[in-house]
Amino acid sequence: MVTGIGVVVIGRNEGLRLERCLASLAGGADQVVYVDSGSTDGSVQRALSHGVEVLALDLATPFTAARARNEGFARLQRLWPDLRHVQFVDGDCEVAAGWLASAQAFLEQHPQVAVVCGRRRERFPDQSVYNLLCDLEWDTPVGEARACGGDALMRVDAFTAVGGYSPGLIAGEEPELCVRLRAAGWKIWRLAAEMTLHDAAMTRFSQWWRRSLRTGYAFAEGAALHGAPPERHWLRESRRAWLWGLVVPLLIVLASVLLGGQWLLLLLIYPLQAMRLARRGARSARENWLQAVFLVLGKFPEMLGQMKFVLNRLFAGKAALIEYK
Repeated sequence: MVTGIGVVVIGRNEGLRLERCLASLAGGADQVVYVDSGSTDGSVQRALSHGVEVLALDLATPFTAARARNEGFARLQRLWPDLRHVQFVDGDCEVAAGWLASAQAFLEQHPQVAVVCGRRRERFPDQSVYNLLCDLEWDTPVGEARACGGDALMRVDAFTAVGGYSPGLIAGEEPELCVRLRAAGWKIWRLAAEMTLHDAAMTRFSQWWRRSLRTGYAFAEGAALHGAPPERHWLRESRRAWLWGLVVPLLIVLASVLLGGQWLLLLLIYPLQAMRLARRGARSARENWLQAVFLVLGKFPEMLGQMKFVLNRLFAGKAALIEYK
């Protein structure tokens, strides 16, 4: 069966998660390319056993998800020049039955839409607070969107016209691509349909911290690239990280040193901010409070990610992957 869909799967040491991912794609696409970023757990052999095309990235060039997707797409096009739609998916995700067909039908019915994505869910949201936070983060409104995540179906002509992903970005490459697509007149759309089941495997605070630090780095880099009007890409998020993660606590500590320790009571602004956010939530009380507390707490690693980006630019440092698994 010819569907007109090719799939690029990227991964590194995903183990059984990759098995589930590739199995979920069987029969739904004309061609699947798995791009491996230096796995040592037998992922290449697992992929070969599923009969998919495997591309092992050159170790001499730094790995990024953007680079992996671009090279996987290039291999896909060489294998199938008439490719019309490409589904990008992370190797720790299982693609929902029927997603590819429904997403492709939507693109065919809406010629102005370049990218369509659906609901990504966490496989084990009850396994840890951090997995649950991922599941809540991905529950975004349906309809026209400003960006997609790592899993999405795209028009090949739109993707190639804007030059694909920016390969040097270590995070935030999907929203940055969407900025360029929207500037070219395309639309991004999110459907209510189930798309992928993700396995974050986050069980430790240190993993959440590093993931949040990476988010802050992505905010800073995105703002540096597209922060000017009219886009103002991630400018607000970057300013919030600096304000809540550095400026406010620094001013409070400075005031307590100069004017007395009672000024430390101003640190209560953080739990008060969490309370304000929790009361605005539309989910269960537990979910609202968890999300609010970690949104406030997350400003500190996000600020460190911002600082890491600034230092890299000042001293011409090379961006290195910030991994949490």
